[in-house]
Amino acid sequence: MTRFKVRKVAVLGAGVMGAQIAAHLVNVRVPVVLFDLPAKEGPKNAIVTKAIEGLKKLKPSPLGVADDAVHIQAANYDEHSELLRGCDLIIEAIAERMDWKLALYERIAPFVAPHAIVASNTSGLSITRLGEALPAAMRERFCGIHFFNPPRYMQLVELIPTPATRAEILDQLETFCTTTLGKGVVRAKDTPNFIANRVGIAGMLATMIEARKHGLSFDVVDDLTGKKMGRASSGTFRTADVVGLDTMAHVIKTMQDTLHGDPFYATYATPPVLAGLIEKGALGQKSGAGFYKKVGKDILRLDPDKGEYVPAGGKADPIVERMLKKPPAERLKLLRESTNPQAQFVWAILRDAFHYAAVHLAEIADSARHVDFAMRRGFGMKQGPFELWQAAGWKQVAQWVKEDIDTGKALSNAPLPAWVFEGPVAEHGGVHSAHGSWSPAQQRFLPPTPLPVYQRQLFPESLVGWNQADPLDVGTERFRNEDIRVWTPDGQVLVASITCKLHLISPAVTEGLLKAVEIAEQDYAGLVIWSPDDVFSAGANLEALMPVFMKHGSKGIAPEEKKLQDMMLRLRYAQVPVVAAMRGLALGGGCEIAVHCARRVAHMETYVGLVEVGVGLIPGGGGLAYIARRAAEQAAAAPGTDLLAFLREGYLAAAMAKVGTSALESRKLGYLIDGDVIVPHKDELLHVAIGQVKAMADAGWRPPLKTLFPVAGRSAKATIQAQLVAMRDGGQISAHDYHLGSAIADVVCGGDVDAGTLVSEEYLMTLERKHFCALLDHPKTQERIMGMLQTGKPVRN
Repeated sequence: MTRFKVRKVAVLGAGVMGAQIAAHLVNVRVPVVLFDLPAKEGPKNAIVTKAIEGLKKLKPSPLGVADDAVHIQAANYDEHSELLRGCDLIIEAIAERMDWKLALYERIAPFVAPHAIVASNTSGLSITRLGEALPAAMRERFCGIHFFNPPRYMQLVELIPTPATRAEILDQLETFCTTTLGKGVVRAKDTPNFIANRVGIAGMLATMIEARKHGLSFDVVDDLTGKKMGRASSGTFRTADVVGLDTMAHVIKTMQDTLHGDPFYATYATPPVLAGLIEKGALGQKSGAGFYKKVGKDILRLDPDKGEYVPAGGKADPIVERMLKKPPAERLKLLRESTNPQAQFVWAILRDAFHYAAVHLAEIADSARHVDFAMRRGFGMKQGPFELWQAAGWKQVAQWVKEDIDTGKALSNAPLPAWVFEGPVAEHGGVHSAHGSWSPAQQRFLPPTPLPVYQRQLFPESLVGWNQADPLDVGTERFRNEDIRVWTPDGQVLVASITCKLHLISPAVTEGLLKAVEIAEQDYAGLVIWSPDDVFSAGANLEALMPVFMKHGSKGIAPEEKKLQDMMLRLRYAQVPVVAAMRGLALGGGCEIAVHCARRVAHMETYVGLVEVGVGLIPGGGGLAYIARRAAEQAAAAPGTDLLAFLREGYLAAAMAKVGTSALESRKLGYLIDGDVIVPHKDELLHVAIGQVKAMADAGWRPPLKTLFPVAGRSAKATIQAQLVAMRDGGQISAHDYHLGSAIADVVCGGDVDAGTLVSEEYLMTLERKHFCALLDHPKTQERIMGMLQTGKPVRN
């Protein structure tokens, strides 16, 4: 695959979006120059410098590691326009003012390299009109690029060509956004608000209309339109508060100003309650009040009839909640036929979504694929509107929607397009088929984009109807038990996929990983530990061990703990390279599996940590032995330094249950090391991990030699314990936290031995096991374990 070489990117505009786009470029190690206007007073780069400093304070953090803000180069147009000549991609992200953007293009045009792509990050302005302001030679290298906020976390990027944009420019930019930035790209037509905001904001407006019609409060609507419907947990009104009511109003105004002929135009009127809040300066979360307001620890919601805030907390009726758990066909039938106002409301907003998407598909997108992916990636939906419609029974749902249109219940009297009822879509039973997704313009199913970059995604994101194989059913299976599948996709590399909930480590997982190493050593170049969802492993399965503990106590757990530790060492000293392909959560035992592998390939959004203290335990699968060994290795590389200095970071990470909130931060904590690979796109993880195994095997990889290493000893343990005493006596930690911290210190320092004593990993694991099992008998630990099993939340006692 030949990639468009992006040596440096310029981002024009250091506002909220521009600065965060620059931050994400730094996350993926792309050099970036952030431009803005020169400051009128003081240093000319003051505007950009302030924006860069602000990135360190934002939550959730736009930076994988806050210190990386230093890698964003500050610039202003007066002094640094020459820097643009060295940029291969220029992303304009200034305010949504056509005149300002056009003036900026005129200003930068003389400095843009002949090969550079220029893209505007706009949420709705005409890309074609913007491109017309550029010199003729630049127009073919210009397009729209719409990131969603916050750019680090939101997967969606919309690319919008003009009539003059060269096709290969879009291909190059889609490849860069996919594999380098880790985004899910959707190509949109140059229509107002493009795809996601057009459909999404229309859906939010429809929800507000239907909520008022059915007499539902904001909190009840948010409970209904959040996770219960497979959407973002913030629902509708809370989402509006987070986005910003002024931002939402701006998108609505674009629709009002540009969509006069739209059959849904009447629904684009700004809701009176929204207009009223904006007039009062209540712009949502950023102003402290919107549809909701937080007072102390209490969340209040606006009562529009009273014009005042009242206690929130309204929930969906249990009967409606049960309906929403049914399979799609049964669910929609129950909702439509129910007399419950909440059920009627949910049916109404789903009907409105189906109706709107079908009427506008030909106008806004090349195929239904782009609409469903845009809503998934931009609005956090589990299924896009066409997917749900198809899953529920295309013809039946189409008939229900038609009946509602004919009887005046729908928000518009526009009929559904003819292709809904006749031709290939009707015959197939939906817009998505094994041949691709329906294109009204071409009157056929269009296959997915054939760009080479997508060959790196062995199991790409799929849609209902595409009939894509389940990753856990493909390849050649070599071993399987109730919690793990061991298989090969290509006959060269073996893959172990944990299949149980949250990929918790049970005795069956331990058995399966041992079997996987055995098979890999016999027949394959190496082993990858990978599972096709957002959890690598959330830790040990305490519940699975409960019957053993109840029958035999901690003495019954000790042998199981020994098996787990032996399995970790088997991974570390396997005769073939073992690579952990990490995505999402890698906590506790999941972290321990990863650190014992020969290499780690981690998705950017991988959250790694030893969190056992949350259940009143210490790491017992070799995690503390790893911390001690790593400290010894680091100290050996810096002769004359104190071992405790290298041990402190790892000790604190385990004792405080620190979790790296990105792969970059996890590397800083020591759970990823130099040589490990960070992958921006989650669906490229397996491809890269398999490539790493093959490269290591081809290079003649050998496991590390078993060796003894020095520990910090009793003196270092005494130093740590003195600090723990001060924290306990100062009320910063509980007595049981002190007990746990002391146990961790005992293990990582090597127990009651002199500083510099040489020990083995097995010796430290024995210490781990002793403390782990003793803690199981402690009443405070038992309280924490039961609290976690019952509520899913840690107990601080």
